[in-house]
Amino acid sequence: MKTNDYRFRKATPVWERGAQLTMNRTVAYVAKVNGKNTDCTLCLAGATSFTVFVNGEFLAHGPARAAHGFYRVDKYALRDRLDHDENTVEIRVSGYNINTFAYLDQPSFICAEIVAKDGVIAATGVPCINFTAYGVDEKMMKVHRFSYQRPFTENYRLGDGAFDYSHRTPLEIEACPDKHFICRDLPYGEYERLSPVSIMGRGKVSYSEKDKYFTDRAITQISDIFRGYKESELEFKSYVEVGKMDFSLREDTDETTGSFSIPADTYVDLDMGADQTGLVYLEVEAEDDCELYVTSDEVLMPDGQVNCFRFDVTSVISLILKKGTYTFVSAEPYAIRYFRLVAKGGSVNIRKINIIEVAFPNSLIKTRFVSDDAVMEKIYDAALRTFRTNTVDFFMDCPSRERAGWLCDSFFTSRVEKLLTGASAVERQHLANFIMPGQVALLPEGMLPMCYPADILHNTYIPNWAMWYVVELREYFDRTGDCEFICEARERIYALVNYFKRFENELGLLEKLEGWLFVEWSHCNDLVQDVSFPSNMMYAKMLRCISELYGDLELADKAQRIKDTVNEMAMTDSGFYCDNAVRNEQGKLVLSGERTETCQYYAFFCDFATPETHGELWERLVVDFGSDRKNTDKYPEISPSAPFIGNYLRLDLLHRYGFYDKLYSDIRGYFEYMADRTGTLWEHASVNASCNHGFASHVIYWMKSLGLVE
Repeated sequence: MKTNDYRFRKATPVWERGAQLTMNRTVAYVAKVNGKNTDCTLCLAGATSFTVFVNGEFLAHGPARAAHGFYRVDKYALRDRLDHDENTVEIRVSGYNINTFAYLDQPSFICAEIVAKDGVIAATGVPCINFTAYGVDEKMMKVHRFSYQRPFTENYRLGDGAFDYSHRTPLEIEACPDKHFICRDLPYGEYERLSPVSIMGRGKVSYSEKDKYFTDRAITQISDIFRGYKESELEFKSYVEVGKMDFSLREDTDETTGSFSIPADTYVDLDMGADQTGLVYLEVEAEDDCELYVTSDEVLMPDGQVNCFRFDVTSVISLILKKGTYTFVSAEPYAIRYFRLVAKGGSVNIRKINIIEVAFPNSLIKTRFVSDDAVMEKIYDAALRTFRTNTVDFFMDCPSRERAGWLCDSFFTSRVEKLLTGASAVERQHLANFIMPGQVALLPEGMLPMCYPADILHNTYIPNWAMWYVVELREYFDRTGDCEFICEARERIYALVNYFKRFENELGLLEKLEGWLFVEWSHCNDLVQDVSFPSNMMYAKMLRCISELYGDLELADKAQRIKDTVNEMAMTDSGFYCDNAVRNEQGKLVLSGERTETCQYYAFFCDFATPETHGELWERLVVDFGSDRKNTDKYPEISPSAPFIGNYLRLDLLHRYGFYDKLYSDIRGYFEYMADRTGTLWEHASVNASCNHGFASHVIYWMKSLGLVE
């Protein structure tokens, strides 16, 4: 597809010699800029993740991620940061070189230049004005992954001269292959410094060996396919070190936030007030040689503990400190409401602790909450925080375990972007990522990735999510009128149509779809074979959207035939749609008899049913289902929906058909307790997964129709 290409004036891509494929290698690229307030701009792109510092002060985190073979270029004005006669600009780059959902597995490189009015001051790969490269050996390299979906945990050894490269021997660098650079074309973060709202309490720590420690596939299943360092290769195991800790009950304290001390072998718990997302910033003094463990989570456990392993992650930053004073900024963002800081073997003084927020800029939010309804305002604030922390360079599912760009989730988040900002800038880049590279390796011909930019771990894909791409694309066109993009997407969209054709049975319905069939996090998802009616409903909706985008009457006819067949076949005597049909021993398709709440919502969402054509079913859904259904005994044989996606389809249908009183009560019923507990909205109804999930921000879209937002 057509891209907005970028050309550096002089810089070329480079990396440490012989280390382009080294896993988890961090290198600092340093340049000098003479003169205060020099009017200049830093332009850079890289793989995999970088932080930028000017005179030791944090400036930015990047990059804006793109599809395989494409690299977006960030541009940062430096003038206001250049307050010395000689200024230091440092780009600290971590090249991960493993397959994740958060970053692509691509060889490490940096391409950067500092451009002034009179020309280029510094540029990678250019003699005389080259950036100087230094190994960031403080950051341990051979450590385990943070999660199955994200790269490595952060573990550091800090001593005299930490992050000071003035007395180090520069690394030898080498040229990297040419890259395809494109403009960022996305908003930049504001990086607000967020402070804890309270010190919750303190406790003591003892240590004991355990029979077993936290484990996860991200630690135990490392292979040539799922890459990382194996347990036998690890130089440090933070999951073991934290696992050895035995915590006393926390004792309350009336201390104020700010600077505080942590005596040896004690811990301090801090509350950020809400689930915040960003880089961890610390100013710390070690009174003795010791270890500082920064553990965190989005929620507290029922016993008040901070469980840094709660949903198969290792949310631990470990700092092995020599006596001295340090300023530390994490390489990666984390989602944190609660900190537990543990000082092992010596005392530390925390002079400052912040989260440097990584989120969509507040200054671009144009809406406001206009009601005096305190409960709904609280939910609005939670939804806004959820949107901002999951909308950075594309629409993410969550800012914690994955930081991945999932389809279907983005269908909902994209509506929120338009409402909040009046534009669809992030959505365009999000949709473009999926079609920029053409056919993605390891996927069947024609299939789109389920999340992207991401690596296809174990060849997994969700055919249903490809359908959601098309449905979102149709709405994107309505939001923007972007004919150019629709035309560019045509080839990939029709390749997807051809993919699905081979699964059409004698009735024209999709049967025995391959991949990870996903319609919802509930019993509904146990009913996806042989013929899934929710999947076929989405298939018909997809075909209808394509017919509208490209004037394809044949696809419109096919969509109608699927609708007619499903309505004739799937509706049961009970007045509810059955979820699926299976082949019996004679090879005949027969209904399974299973009926779920979510299947009914798919029928209405995909226009297989309307309140006019299926009035009795619609009345049941409105009156007898919803947020308070768990308190009634009505229709126990109809398996309930989960938040994603059934409850969201329900709310959207109430919105579509103007049932605003029920919409209001369901929003309160589904989301008030989430907003109370984390100040964000969740993936599930419980805290067994992400407690900040991008699609959930869609609540704001419905609030608009309730007159709560303008």
